[in-house]
Amino acid sequence: CAWSIERPPGDTAGCTFCHTSSEERCSTCHQRHQFDPVVARHSEQCKACHWGKDHRDWEAYDISIHGVVYQVNKWNPTEFDFSKKLSDADYVGPTCQYCHMRGGHHNVQRLSTVYTSMGMSNADRGAPLWKEKRDTWVSVCDDCHSPRFARENLQAMDEACKDAGLKYTETFKVAENLMLDGMGEPMPKDLAPDWSGQHIWS
Repeated sequence: CAWSIERPPGDTAGCTFCHTSSEERCSTCHQRHQFDPVVARHSEQCKACHWGKDHRDWEAYDISIHGVVYQVNKWNPTEFDFSKKLSDADYVGPTCQYCHMRGGHHNVQRLSTVYTSMGMSNADRGAPLWKEKRDTWVSVCDDCHSPRFARENLQAMDEACKDAGLKYTETFKVAENLMLDGMGEPMPKDLAPDWSGQHIWS
């Protein structure tokens, strides 16, 4: 991906830890020494890679209402019966696997995120690609919610992404103007800016 290639080697080292051969190995999710589908169906299995400053997927899920329902009930077999195949799952709340591997397929990317990272793209959310992804997500959400509820929430997230992207761009412009006017303090030379320029300004 372009966003990965543009990063310095120190940053991409963290990406390649997950995004190389580990994507091809069953033991990444199923654990090498147990290799038990029951283990792989717990949301914590995704946390091994999907957390931290570069993609806060676990943190976002864990503090969401879905994550709270999962944390409170995950050891109750009547609420989360992990011995059942995903295609037969009737959880009290969604896990990462329930939504992203809906029906038990292994192509997690099929139900990948609809959104890009902050500041990277102010993409046209009305483009056909986004409509297709949104429709797919609505079909997952309406397992528990109404399609209208899902569409309204996706629309709200679109607006939030658009607003945040504009604020992000405005902030960089303010910092750039301060530097051009000689009023900004550059970072010390021994602290190099990161790939996106976020640490150029002190």
